[in-house]
Amino acid sequence: MEPYVCEGVLGAWRAFLTAHARLIEAVDHRLAEAGCVCLGTCDVLLALRDAPDHRRRMHELADHVVLSRSGLTRLVDRLEAEGLLRRERCPNDRRGAYAALTEAGERALLAAWPVYAASVADLFGSALTEHDAARLTTALDRATANAVNARHA
Repeated sequence: MEPYVCEGVLGAWRAFLTAHARLIEAVDHRLAEAGCVCLGTCDVLLALRDAPDHRRRMHELADHVVLSRSGLTRLVDRLEAEGLLRRERCPNDRRGAYAALTEAGERALLAAWPVYAASVADLFGSALTEHDAARLTTALDRATANAVNARHA
């Protein structure tokens, strides 16, 4: 098979994919067992909570969550129907819209946060030293930049 990928990089890639899939599944399971919103919903609500005025343009939100744009649109539709966020028209761009966090969305996020944070600490953080976490963050940030640059090339 061409091109060549060294065994160490291929092994790290497979470990990353496997860990990602299993961790997402485990965190989502813990949230469901606790009666909280799912991980995808937490991801969107966190991105909105951390934004200025607790709202983001839809394309900005897509850049902050791990969903395709079509998947995000479907999730935003559902979260809007559940009252966890609302869409607001962009005053200077008739085609643009914001997703804004509602009080109900804030409450749902606050209810899920202890389970989410404990799951991340227990399932992911317990496997890393502070040094490991810093190195992993640096490597994943570089890989993310590579992917973004390749998409725009």
